[in-house]
Amino acid sequence: MFELFLGIKYLKAKRKQRFISVITLISILGVMVGVMALIVVLSVMNGFRADLMSKILGVNSHLLVLNLSGPFSDYRQVEQDVGREEGVIAVTPFIFTQVMLNNGGNVSGAVLRGIDPDSAGAVIGFKDMIKNGSLSSLAETADDFPAIIIGSELAKRIGANTGSLVTVISPEGKLTPLGRTPNTQRFKVSAIFDSGMYEYDASMIYISLTDAQNFLALGDKVTGIEVRVKDVYQADSVAKAIQERLGYPFWTKDWKVMNRSLFSALKLEKLTMFIILTMIVLVGALNIISTLVMVVMEKTRDVAILRAMGASAKSIMSIFMFQGLLVGVVGTIAGLACGLGICQLLAKYKFISLPSDVYYISTLPVQVEVADVSFVAGAAVVISFIATLYPSWYASRLNPVESFRYE
Repeated sequence: MFELFLGIKYLKAKRKQRFISVITLISILGVMVGVMALIVVLSVMNGFRADLMSKILGVNSHLLVLNLSGPFSDYRQVEQDVGREEGVIAVTPFIFTQVMLNNGGNVSGAVLRGIDPDSAGAVIGFKDMIKNGSLSSLAETADDFPAIIIGSELAKRIGANTGSLVTVISPEGKLTPLGRTPNTQRFKVSAIFDSGMYEYDASMIYISLTDAQNFLALGDKVTGIEVRVKDVYQADSVAKAIQERLGYPFWTKDWKVMNRSLFSALKLEKLTMFIILTMIVLVGALNIISTLVMVVMEKTRDVAILRAMGASAKSIMSIFMFQGLLVGVVGTIAGLACGLGICQLLAKYKFISLPSDVYYISTLPVQVEVADVSFVAGAAVVISFIATLYPSWYASRLNPVESFRYE
């Protein structure tokens, strides 16, 4: 293919106009910087999303099985039915309600969750969250007080620590001859957890399932079933299959539905950043257009000779298309190398730190996804190719007779 040979030769040739070489270099740098910026930014956003998702799923299960009528008693049979569904790894019952927590006059609202200490660890990542104490402490009773696990931020707010006695107040209360009165009970803090998410650490408390049933007077009822699935991204499909298996009045809710607004915002932000940073690649593409236009003007005589020797308009067009495409490919490869290199350095050395008192993370998380890298590289090459069309078409339309007239 002499077109490719001439395209490479024109790209490497010394210019009569040194300005053309400078524009070519700027074109390569423009594409390179755009691709590099896209790779780094998208990888950081992927890392942030993955880190956020791991923290959310560390506190919450992959999906919930609930009953439209509220707390239900036949949860053991439901556990067996759900456990037989394909893709389900573990299940555990839970109780969920709003309470108030009091320690020495320091009062704060909290979300009480009653869990089964024997099976909850297989569904929720308590092992990584609990810093002082253990999950098994919920099954123990110290000094005739049932155990409770509270979040680290909540502990600071009410001034509690491991071993402290706190009072849990249920607004629903209990019915007495004098009317409904708040239900209170004292618990001993057996452990403190830190999930890394301020919202959870400042509001979540855990007690054993039995203690929750006794405290709320639920008898043998639970709020629902928490489920862990094999593939977290297929949680919605598994949830649909479980709902079809159980039927009315049961319904399911997966983690995607529970956090839809948050992850939709992250997805929109990622798309917005991609569009904005693609403008840098477009700058490089515009430079490719100007470079090729000036090269065509410089090589008018060469084009005329090639046409006189029998080269077709298509071949002339291919020469300059190859030349512009080579600029885009070189810039893309250089951008990929720089972008992936920066991502590797960020992941290994973590030299960009964030204030931990403002953000829930202290360093920039990085996660490179092959799909994003391929899409960015493909988009850069396509944009560079489109930029070559007009100058190449213009070169193919040159009349060799007019070019030789003044020679």
